[in-house]
Amino acid sequence: MTTAQHKIGSGFGARSTADEVLQGIDLSGKLAIVTGGYSGLGLETTRALTKAGARVVVPARRPAAARAAVDGIEAVEVDELDLGDLDSVRAFAERFLASGRTVDIVINNAGIMACPETRVGPGWEAQFATNHLGHYALVNRLWPAIAPGGARVISVSSGGHHNSAIRWDDPHWKTGYDKWQAYGQAKTANVLFAVQLDRLGQESGVRAFSLHPGGILTPLQRHLAKEEMVERGWIDEDGKLVNPDAFKTPEQGAATQVWAATSPQLAGMGGVYCEDCDIAEPAPADGERTGVQAYAIDPEQAARLWELSAELTGVNAFA
Repeated sequence: MTTAQHKIGSGFGARSTADEVLQGIDLSGKLAIVTGGYSGLGLETTRALTKAGARVVVPARRPAAARAAVDGIEAVEVDELDLGDLDSVRAFAERFLASGRTVDIVINNAGIMACPETRVGPGWEAQFATNHLGHYALVNRLWPAIAPGGARVISVSSGGHHNSAIRWDDPHWKTGYDKWQAYGQAKTANVLFAVQLDRLGQESGVRAFSLHPGGILTPLQRHLAKEEMVERGWIDEDGKLVNPDAFKTPEQGAATQVWAATSPQLAGMGGVYCEDCDIAEPAPADGERTGVQAYAIDPEQAARLWELSAELTGVNAFA
């Protein structure tokens, strides 16, 4: 399989910050939607985009907490959205479309990680439903506002996609639930979503990218006990980082999604997985968890996942 999955020499790297990748880029008059744009990487993304001149809509499951978090940041508006509830997704999209605005950037940033076995909607596994299906439905419902401006759609995945391909025989983990493999499947779905959306959206000038932001300790770890993070070697018994160099700051973690959303270096490109503010290489055969796994960028699996997602959510802007 040929792939565009190769570094382009962006000039940025793992320690670049969101502000640094936006230097010289004027987003005045641009509108961005950043899901979860009030916490962790999302908040840093919102800050950076507004500093560059963009207006940012922050859909949030907890609107009051979101308004408190973005207080003092200009050009931000908060609205309610629960990605695990398709009625909430539809209602948000309808409110936004009623405003008559078009979108220049969509960053599907919100997500949950390694949660205990949880079911939402009609019994769907929560990580797959929230991280993937909710964002799938959101972008499809917002398509009338995304297509006219030739927006960039950014799907925030993770190196966790190395944990699992799509479990086609049991995507909702009706048997043998494993929270880390379930997270991995959801993150693989985020990559495949960008592959297929890019293929479908190119005719409208819409391009899609996915990415691994890097290892960052944020509220995303809220489902993990301290003992588990100690066992994984992330923190010590006092809660301090064991190896600070192994983790990025939130400002560094937000950089790759901001770069993918705005960089002129990516003009005419799309459907690729990025890390450290550059296009990632294919994962090496030795099993090292860098780059992107072949199953996550496979166009046939991407098309298959799109069909499954359309069937599950009842939404498909390209039907």
